[in-house]
Amino acid sequence: MIPVTTLSGRRVALFGLGGSGLATAQALAAGGAEVVAWDDDEATVDKARAAGVAVGDLRRADWSSFACLVLSPGVPLTHPEPHWTVTLAQAAGVGIVGDIELFCRERAARAPDAPLIAITGTNGKSTTTALISHMLAHAGRDVQMGGNIGRAALTLDPPAPGRVPERIYVLECSSYQIELAPSLAPTAGILLNLTPDHLDRHGAMERYADIKERLVAASDTAIVGVDDALCAAIADRLEGAGRRVVRISKDGTLADGLHAAGSQLVRAVGGKAERIASLEGAGALRGAHNAQNALAAVAACLAVGLTGAEIQAGLSSFPGLAHRMEEVGRRGHVLFVNDSKATNAEAAAPALSSFSRIYWIAGGLAKEGGIEALRPLFRNVARAYLIGEAAHGFAATLGEAVPHEISGTLERAVGRAAADAAEDAAEEAAVLLSPACASFDQFRNFEVRGDAFRAAALSLAGVEPAGEQTGGRR
Repeated sequence: MIPVTTLSGRRVALFGLGGSGLATAQALAAGGAEVVAWDDDEATVDKARAAGVAVGDLRRADWSSFACLVLSPGVPLTHPEPHWTVTLAQAAGVGIVGDIELFCRERAARAPDAPLIAITGTNGKSTTTALISHMLAHAGRDVQMGGNIGRAALTLDPPAPGRVPERIYVLECSSYQIELAPSLAPTAGILLNLTPDHLDRHGAMERYADIKERLVAASDTAIVGVDDALCAAIADRLEGAGRRVVRISKDGTLADGLHAAGSQLVRAVGGKAERIASLEGAGALRGAHNAQNALAAVAACLAVGLTGAEIQAGLSSFPGLAHRMEEVGRRGHVLFVNDSKATNAEAAAPALSSFSRIYWIAGGLAKEGGIEALRPLFRNVARAYLIGEAAHGFAATLGEAVPHEISGTLERAVGRAAADAAEDAAEEAAVLLSPACASFDQFRNFEVRGDAFRAAALSLAGVEPAGEQTGGRR
C-alpha cells in the first residue's frame, strides 16, 4: 500500500467503495487523513464499515470542511449528469480527484524521479501495459503494474528513492481516471489510438479525445500512435508545443519514429531506419493490432533505458493476457486460442485477421449489428460453430459465405471444431473462441466463458498446454 501522506491531517470525502475505492479509503487513513466514505449501495457501505473504514452519509456532511472529494472512476463526473456528490462538492468549492491523482501526488512528494509509464487509448491498453511490465521485469527491473488493470494504484508498493534498480511504475489509465488526475505527468506517456467509446460518460468524441490527450501532453516523452487522424493531430499539436514526441505506426513507414515492417519493428531517425526488434515467433503478439502494442512498449522501454537485447528478450517471452488471443494449447498443427474478451464484432476482428485457417466458435448474447462488420474476414474462416442466443442470427449472416453449424454449447463446439481442424491440411489451423458477443446468456462473464473454453480444450486427448510445446511453439 502507498499511504497518502499528502492529505495527512485533512478531512477528505470519498465516494464509491468498490475495490479501488475501498483501497483508496484505507490508503488515505494510513497516511493520516480523516476520511468520510460513502456509497449508494448499502451492502457496500456495510462491507467497508466492517473493514474498518470510517463511513458517513455525505448528504448530511459539512462540505466546507473537506480538503477534496475523492471520486471512484466509475462514478459520473459530467455525463449523463454529475453525481450528487459532484454537485455538492462543486457548490462548496471542493476539488474533485481520483486515486491516480493521489498516487501522482505521493510520487511527486516522495520520489519525483521514479520512472512512471502511463498507457491509454481506446484499444490495446491492457496488452500494452502487461507487455511493458513483462519486458521490464524480464530485464531484472523492479516493476509495479496497476491502475485500470490488476491492482489499484494505491495498493502498489511505495516509491523507493535510491533503490537499485529503481522502482518503475506502469499504469493503465482509463479516460475516467485521467479526468480525475490533473497532475498526471508520466516519464513516458502512451496514447495508442482513438475510436468512439464511453461517449455516454463524456458527451462527445471531442471531449473524450481531449481527456486522453492530457496523459501524453504532460509526459516527458509522448508516445503516440498515428494511424488514426485524431491521434496524428495530437502528435502534431504536441510537437508544435515543444514536447518530445515519438510517433508509432503499425500501418505505414515513418521518417521519424517506430513502425512495423511485417514482423520487424523499425526505428527511423531523419529518414534512416534500423531494425530494433522482431515479433517473429512471438505467438502472443500476432496481428497488426499487437504490432502497435509492441511498438508502444518498445518506445516506452527505450525511454527508461532498456537495451535492444533486453527488449527482444521481453517480446519473445511475453505470455499474453488471459482471454485476449490467449494461446491455450496445441495438438499437432492445431492451435487453440481463447479470445473470450472479444464481446462485439470490432473486438473480434483482430483475432479473425491474425489466422488464415480458422475454426471459429462464435455466439452468445448478440450486440447491435451482430457480425455483419466482420464479413471481409469471413475468408479466413474454414467453418463456424455457433453457440448461445445469437446462433440462429449469426447463421443467417454467414449464409453460404461460411460453412457453419449450430453447436449450442461451448463444450460441444470445442469438440466439433477440434475434430474438423485436425483434418485440415494447412500448416496451422486455429480453433478460435472469439465470440463477438456478450457472455451473459450462458456464462456469468467473459472470464468464466474463457475459462470454460480453456478447460474444454485442455481436456481433449493429446492437447499440450501453451508453454509446454517444443520446437519453439508457444
